[in-house]
Amino acid sequence: MRFRSSLRLIAFLLPVGSPALAAEPVTLVVVHKAERVLELKSNDTTLHRVAFVLGGSPVGRKEREGDGRTPEGRYVLDWRNSASGYHRSLHISYPNAADLAQAKAAGYDPGGMIMIHGQRNYFGWLAPLVQYFDWTNGCIAVANSDMDTIWDMVSDGTPIEIEP
Repeated sequence: MRFRSSLRLIAFLLPVGSPALAAEPVTLVVVHKAERVLELKSNDTTLHRVAFVLGGSPVGRKEREGDGRTPEGRYVLDWRNSASGYHRSLHISYPNAADLAQAKAAGYDPGGMIMIHGQRNYFGWLAPLVQYFDWTNGCIAVANSDMDTIWDMVSDGTPIEIEP
């Protein structure tokens, strides 16, 4: 546990670039689950890095509803919600056809509504504390200021790669 907390601290100290000055469009979002770092990329250039937390069982790929895991693989950020119960949210296109087939073969509901989102509304001030603990139901949670940056830089239809 101490090691994971250290990783999160390091992620918060990462250089963040100049997102307000980024003239290049974000062409890919890369999520490194183990390192708790989300990168906004334009081709091979990293424009911005953000620290995040996951669900209560972060290791492994999402298999079914309620497992507390975040999917792994390639998806699309396909729509956004400015009226979310969490400070803004971007929807990840989980489950895809392979996820649906795997869940069906195993006899499970694959779940869904996996998002990148900010803090629960009216509790953004708690981010310096709660961003040290995995607390989502499988979503990727960031501080509200980071969600604002992601919201402004990432267009609907942007691919997202979620790595172990």
